[in-house]
Amino acid sequence: MMIALLPCLGCSTFDDMNTNPDASTGTTSAMLATGQLKDMLSKGENKSYHYDHMLSKHIGWGELQEDYQYNRIDRTGFGVYTGLTNCLKMVELAADIDKEAYRGLALFIKAFRLFDLSLSLGDIPYSDALKGEEGATKPKYDTQKDVMLNILNDLDEAYAHFSKAGRAFAGDIVYNGNPEKWKVATTAFQLKVLINLSKKESDADLNIRQRFAKIVDERPLMVSNSDNFQLVYGTKASQIYPLHLSKNRFLIYPELSTTVIDPLTKYGDYRLFYFAQPAKAKTESGVAADSWDAYIGIDPSRSFAELGALYTTGNTSNLNLRFYELETCQPTIRVGYAEQLFILSEACLRKWITGDAAEYYRKGIEASMKFTAGYTPDKSDYHHDRIITDDYIQNFLTNPDIQLAADDNAFESNLNKIITQKYLNSFMHYTYDSYYEYRRTGYPLLPINSATNLNTMSDRMPVRYMYEQREYDFNRENVEEAIQRQFGGNDDINELMWILK
Repeated sequence: MMIALLPCLGCSTFDDMNTNPDASTGTTSAMLATGQLKDMLSKGENKSYHYDHMLSKHIGWGELQEDYQYNRIDRTGFGVYTGLTNCLKMVELAADIDKEAYRGLALFIKAFRLFDLSLSLGDIPYSDALKGEEGATKPKYDTQKDVMLNILNDLDEAYAHFSKAGRAFAGDIVYNGNPEKWKVATTAFQLKVLINLSKKESDADLNIRQRFAKIVDERPLMVSNSDNFQLVYGTKASQIYPLHLSKNRFLIYPELSTTVIDPLTKYGDYRLFYFAQPAKAKTESGVAADSWDAYIGIDPSRSFAELGALYTTGNTSNLNLRFYELETCQPTIRVGYAEQLFILSEACLRKWITGDAAEYYRKGIEASMKFTAGYTPDKSDYHHDRIITDDYIQNFLTNPDIQLAADDNAFESNLNKIITQKYLNSFMHYTYDSYYEYRRTGYPLLPINSATNLNTMSDRMPVRYMYEQREYDFNRENVEEAIQRQFGGNDDINELMWILK
């Protein structure tokens, strides 16, 4: 692979663009910012939108046997680096008055994209990345520890640049160029990085506990769902929600899993009625759509033949119609307010910060419910007459079955509850995060069936992707050195990366 500084070719914006023959058609910082943000927030369309949902067991698939549902993963690529070179160009083209803001944005985007890549692989190039013009066409790999240190330091620097920004900057489809909002997003993302490092709490170089507490004490945090780092959809053809029926050829195949439906049903959580359609077999037999009994979750680890029989007889619950019928539906969140609250709850549980883990946890559930209700029109098919109101939320939060135990010996059961609510909150967002969470904590317990598991080790889920073939073709010495250092030379999906040890 050659990580070089490439020119921006065909940079796109989120809005449809009409060419004005009297206007400049040259690339601008704003255009590059829009393209970068759209790329990092988008999830694909049709079936590809669901691959992470299959791996994280939010859904099964009724069309055919899908590898992700049965834990077969392979290699992942480094194409993100080519896109990141546009961050350099974005800063270079910026007017002096906007340099600080675009520098902050470039660092945030780099840290965000490479954090995700490192979570999927392990060691990756970071220090040598994006140095093609300096001759670093075969970059060395940083250890995952050094990647994480660089990410945390780059986020500190991004925060400093946003703090110096003198005005709103153009091209921002998330926060309309508001540097104060970007400071909050940077802070929230830093907390997300740190909680993912929980197994390295004792590492003196990372200083995780102290870093986390300092950020919480000194920097602004998200205060509502309006602070979410998310992609908002529109009504133009290029902006419509990816699952809308006008572009979705696979809308009949998703089947909600027991890992989603069972906890919602167990706790009397009305989000069930916003997430799912009642099973056809149930409604045809006279069960009302507002009945808990109308919703059937499938165990996605069962054989495709068994699931196929349930699917063809209408004994599965598909996605709620709002995901298909609403052009704007709901934003797709990558870093969110509810998620931040669950992170703070876990941090309290781990004694990283002082505070009430249970209060953060309850506020996280409340924020998740308000997000779901707030983006759902008052139509029976979209909530099946189980409406999430403020009174309902406050009543739900008193349910004794959902409470965290006020007992230091209940750490694991409390962590299970926090991560399970985080898992439910991520439904129909970016659920690779739920897969990473499962690797880190073991929660929620995801079904594994040795008879159907396509992983080479049939008693577990895979824990990483392998490096792409292009690395072996063009950067063999460095990729093999990284594989030897991490895994004794074995580039395998079941090898534990540093962050998981």
